[in-house]
Amino acid sequence: MIKESIYHRPKDNFASAYDKETLHILLQTKKGDLASVELIHGDPYQWKQDKWINQHSSMNKTGSSLLYDYWFIAIKPPYRRMRYGFQCTDQHDYTCTYTERGFYEKEPNDVSFYFNFPFLHEIDIFTAPNWVKDTVWYQIFPERFANGDKSLNPENTLAWESISPSATDMFGGDFQGVINHLDHLEELGINGIYFTPIFKAYSNHKYDTIDYMEVDPQFGDKQTFRRLVKECHHRGIRVMLDAVFNHSGYYWPPFQDVLNKQEKSVYKNWFHIWNFPVQTDGTPNYDTFGFVSSMPKLNTTNPEVKQYLLDVARYWIEEFDIDGWRLDVANEVDHTFWREFRKIVKAVKPDVYILGEIWHDSMPWLEGDQFDAVMNYPFTNGAIDFFAKRTITAEAFAASITNVLHMYPTNVNEVTFNLLDSHDTPRILTLAKDNKQLVKLLYLFQLSFVGTPCIYYGDEIGMSGDQDPDCRKCMEWDKSNQDRDLFAFVKKLIQLRNELPVFGNKGAFRFLQFDNKKNTVVYEKVTSHQQLLFVINNSDIALQIDVDSLSEQTCFELFTNKQVHFNKKATIQIEAYGYRCYQIK
Repeated sequence: MIKESIYHRPKDNFASAYDKETLHILLQTKKGDLASVELIHGDPYQWKQDKWINQHSSMNKTGSSLLYDYWFIAIKPPYRRMRYGFQCTDQHDYTCTYTERGFYEKEPNDVSFYFNFPFLHEIDIFTAPNWVKDTVWYQIFPERFANGDKSLNPENTLAWESISPSATDMFGGDFQGVINHLDHLEELGINGIYFTPIFKAYSNHKYDTIDYMEVDPQFGDKQTFRRLVKECHHRGIRVMLDAVFNHSGYYWPPFQDVLNKQEKSVYKNWFHIWNFPVQTDGTPNYDTFGFVSSMPKLNTTNPEVKQYLLDVARYWIEEFDIDGWRLDVANEVDHTFWREFRKIVKAVKPDVYILGEIWHDSMPWLEGDQFDAVMNYPFTNGAIDFFAKRTITAEAFAASITNVLHMYPTNVNEVTFNLLDSHDTPRILTLAKDNKQLVKLLYLFQLSFVGTPCIYYGDEIGMSGDQDPDCRKCMEWDKSNQDRDLFAFVKKLIQLRNELPVFGNKGAFRFLQFDNKKNTVVYEKVTSHQQLLFVINNSDIALQIDVDSLSEQTCFELFTNKQVHFNKKATIQIEAYGYRCYQIK
């Protein structure tokens, strides 16, 4: 037994309250080292004849990364408090007890040796809006989605789709264009729209804000935006806006005041200025987003800045009834600001969704006092590397996704924002070298995974595009140029997610097998009442795949609508880039 690889800590993803009566406990061990783990648990105050009363419950191995196995159990302590340890048995039947104080050959009788979950307070449970669990998002880059009101076109606006976009081109996308095409989104089945910034700004991407309290005139006015939100709500579609609170734009009036008045400006402490005079040419002498001088970093510890930004956050919810905030460069803003941000917006609308743009492990922001979720780029990376780029093995893919699932508590995973691409990345069709069969596999995996998935505008009809600005092409509205087969496939997946709870967020996810040589994976989604088993052939040849979990099972295959009975040896014939989803009866 490799004891030094056994790890638990009584917090975060290792020990969390799932609901008001259930604790989730996780143990991490070296891959392949242990044969079984039992949780030793009991109430810290229950004793009999000077002996602590406890019981043993078997833990389930819920997955493996390349280095670790993960053991999980959901437990309901009768008095909402628990002391606990782990009885670990290795492959050679050696057994020991792991506690907060270390390892013991025999179970310690002293309760103080054990890990402690002092009390399950309902107020401390991580809670995100319930509606998010059943939401499929659609990301819209407003300048490129649809031009519905040409009277709003900025000077030098180009004809729609007339050229491949540059970093500075304008094509006239606006709010009216979105309103005009809500039927497309409703037909697809999405029920959430994530807009990149809509506030007045200099650029086409609008991440360089000039006025946080005004919509950009090229998109329309506040009346039109209010109508857009109401029309979305009427169709059952939620609306999430993008806020840039890490930095402002160059032409934001407070920054212009600093440039004009230098150290005499009343706004000089609104930014992180190193010295005067302020230098905007070359490498700036103030903190910025990256080293972009036109995006000066805001001093969110300054009381005036903080109040201004919190007023912005409150205003768009109160006045326009938006349903969520996506927060740009969220990891570079201080935690204290985000804690106050959460209190402010949740006071206005308790079920507003707070989504942070963070590309790495984000547990410090997901403890219930800041964000509801983050953009799940670790998921993105694993899926893209396996299906689109084909640069990792089936085992490495399963390991990466298993690691993603065990990075956070379950109630965090259920609302994490799972994207395949965005305005910041090449499109999935381009990453897959124009192989639409691989794109279908990506969508199948994304839409059957745990979390809240997001589709980037145009991907569903086969748009391509390399790195920014090529990934920000104008939406293709000519149906003769759209891939309607791909559209129908994505629509079908969304329908399955809506109709079968186990297909979507209600089902627990686990890989069952993988084959590096054949490049195949098998995974399941399961609830107490339903089980789905997915078989994916991520290779360019037809294969026979033996699936032990289907042995002697009668199933309904969701894509062929056929009932299938398997004998003792369950062998599946599956075409190149093929997929099956078996509903086990």
